Amino acid sequence: MRNFKMIVEYDGTGYCGWQRQENGLSIQQVLEEIIQLITQEKVTVIGSGRTDAGVHALNQVASFRCNTRLPAETLFRGLNGLLPHDIVLKALEEVAGEFHAQHDVRGKIYVYRICNKSLRPALGRNYFWFIRHPLDLILMEKAAQYLIGTHDFSSFCATGTQVKDRTRTVTSISINSGEDGLLEISIEAQGFLKYMVRNIVGTLVEIGRGQRPPAAMKEIIDSCDRNIAGPTAPARGLYLKEVKY
Repeated sequence: MRNFKMIVEYDGTGYCGWQRQENGLSIQQVLEEIIQLITQEKVTVIGSGRTDAGVHALNQVASFRCNTRLPAETLFRGLNGLLPHDIVLKALEEVAGEFHAQHDVRGKIYVYRICNKSLRPALGRNYFWFIRHPLDLILMEKAAQYLIGTHDFSSFCATGTQVKDRTRTVTSISINSGEDGLLEISIEAQGFLKYMVRNIVGTLVEIGRGQRPPAAMKEIIDSCDRNIAGPTAPARGLYLKEVKY
């Protein structure tokens, strides 16, 4: 049994998320079906983690095991030739048998994009959160510093999540402004809870609009209460940028 590692880029707009589900088409399902078509073997594609409906990936990592005799380069070309326009393999290689795309993860970087200007753009609306009101980046950066370190992030976890241990370590967070009002919030952590990044972004936006002081971030973290934090930012602005092993 051979073990293959893939780096996948995808536009999550038209999918119900990474994981196979009964109520819609997932990235995992598309990959598994096309790999089976090429290799004539039923496979299970394991991702580094789940991305939710509408979330994009620049470098999702996935692995699968297969008995095919096809060279990795042939698989790579064949898959890219059959995948839909909104999914592409950036790399595919055979790796050691013990590699596991999910269990071996040491950290991830997510990026959230916000378009912050007075006039709503017609283009790109599926790839950022449009916010008309000016955001104070200095206030947001001050608030973001409270997130760095090891904390119980229950305040930023999706309601109803069954995960009991909600302690995570955020190693870095940065907020950068680019051209045409585009902001990027980058968060690196050893692991993330469901909706954690989107809930953090929603809270930072409230602070950036002057609705809360930066120090409120510490109070929100300490409360461990989802009701105290800000709203959940839309999925369309979120990207899985990098997975570290």
